[in-house]
Amino acid sequence: MNKLPTIDYKRLDKLIRLALEEDLGDSCDVTTAAVILPGTKATAVLICKQDGVAAGLEVAYRVFARQDPGCIWNPKVKDGDFCPKGTIMAEVSGQAAALLTSERTALNFLQRLCGIATTARRYADAVKGTKTEILDTRKTTPGWRNLEKYAVAAGGASNHRIGLYDRIMIKDNHRELAGLEGDQGITRSVQRARAMFPKLQVEVEADHLEEVGEAIAAGADFVLLDNMTNEQMAEAVKLNAGRVKLEASGGITLERVPSIAALGVDYISVGALTHSVKSLDISLDIKLN
Repeated sequence: MNKLPTIDYKRLDKLIRLALEEDLGDSCDVTTAAVILPGTKATAVLICKQDGVAAGLEVAYRVFARQDPGCIWNPKVKDGDFCPKGTIMAEVSGQAAALLTSERTALNFLQRLCGIATTARRYADAVKGTKTEILDTRKTTPGWRNLEKYAVAAGGASNHRIGLYDRIMIKDNHRELAGLEGDQGITRSVQRARAMFPKLQVEVEADHLEEVGEAIAAGADFVLLDNMTNEQMAEAVKLNAGRVKLEASGGITLERVPSIAALGVDYISVGALTHSVKSLDISLDIKLN
């Protein structure tokens, strides 16, 4: 499994606060307040209802702890672990009212992050035995990027750039709006990028083989092969001859991944790791102490 990126706890705690405020409104958990006697203690277990990969256990804990700072959290698995259906992922004990109020928010975080990790594992498994790595993209839920990229890594795939700040990625729209389309547009774009941000890596999006050749000659660090057929990508790999890193992107499906990896590209970026995953089914069972 890849090294997990660091969770931004300041951002996470803000997300948790907003999620709970969304659920509680300007009042409280009125059902729990009406039914549960103050001081009642309980223990809850979080159970996988289907096979999946764990991710976000610490996130779930922080939801419960926000409502009951004295709760006792006992994880039974680690992020990145495969959890067969029926696995108890964690146990939490504390104030019954706090557990009930936190339940849905904690599960919303955990189920989505486990869903991402599970999807990432499927894609990572599909390139085993090759040199190719699976990458995520910036197609993430607004405000959740740090968490979702964490979940991707927990699943065994890798992170692409985190945002617009940590890698230069020159696409056709940049060249068009900069008046740099056409003859030597890629070369001039790379030159401008190197001059302004000499410490950053540069990636160029290429739609056809002529652009691949120009990006390589211009000294790009990465070339993104955008929506190319397998035949076109095979030609790009041959043309490149190992000089820069090649990334396949666009129209990627799980079924297609093994054949792309066999071509010899370095990376395959998959927006589906984060933009269209299905949350893992996880339940919370609770009982009185």
